[in-house]
Amino acid sequence: MSGTIAKSDRLTCAPSRAARELDLRRGDFDLAVNLGLIRTVPDEGGGGRRVARAEIDRLRAEDGFPDALRERVATVGTHEGAEIMEVTPSRFTNLARFGLLVPVRFHLNRYRTVVWLYVAEELRQFVAEKSNARLLTGRMPAQVREGLKAKLDRRPRNWRGRHIGFLLRQAGDDPWAHAAAVACLLDPADVADVVEDPYERDHLNRCRPRLPAHGPPGSPTAERAQELMTASEPDEVAWFRADLAHTVETARRQCPAPRPAPEPAPQHTPPHGLLGWLRRRGRRPAR
Repeated sequence: MSGTIAKSDRLTCAPSRAARELDLRRGDFDLAVNLGLIRTVPDEGGGGRRVARAEIDRLRAEDGFPDALRERVATVGTHEGAEIMEVTPSRFTNLARFGLLVPVRFHLNRYRTVVWLYVAEELRQFVAEKSNARLLTGRMPAQVREGLKAKLDRRPRNWRGRHIGFLLRQAGDDPWAHAAAVACLLDPADVADVVEDPYERDHLNRCRPRLPAHGPPGSPTAERAQELMTASEPDEVAWFRADLAHTVETARRQCPAPRPAPEPAPQHTPPHGLLGWLRRRGRRPAR
């Protein structure tokens, strides 16, 4: 085992070490992995994901390293995003609320107001797309105006839709990890309704991926963040439930969830001593 670990350390490195070698902050490194910019491999020791040395060498050899890589994972809020797109912050917010700009992160400020963050490079691509020109100037299309009038806000749902993609990429081909990724974005009551077996639910919890932390557990900030990370719209909940049921069924066939070993049956030993002798004598047939 020690030889395997030593070999793994030479060929791969932990995410924290990879982030340092790529001159990225850990949060930006994680985002780069989620966006598929940095490829990871499973840890042979079962400790999560690692980065191959060859992958680090590939990225370090790219033109413009490390600034070019940093730019690809740079995130901005509403005001900086509006400046990139050369629109007012109000128009930027309206485009995001309608679902045309998809956030990649969020945090809550000290007033527990949600601050959505977007990949700067994606905003530049949005502007470069000629078909979007009508959305950047003049009056908004009627469909957008009607949605905003109805107080439509697709930002939480779009974040969840994007994040489930990140989680499923990390899950790979493991059906239990896939199911756990879906389950972590559902209300626990929905999970219990779909997965009735308590041992399967326990196994899902063990496979559960980490969601972004926002404030101490149980705090108002953490509770508000949990609301945003939990599927809430009826059709969205129905989709997650259906996917969870399908994936758990697949996982059940391929690798059933572990269960406690059955208790051994009690052993009946022959009685000893005087009592045993009397019992044996009582079973002798009459002459």
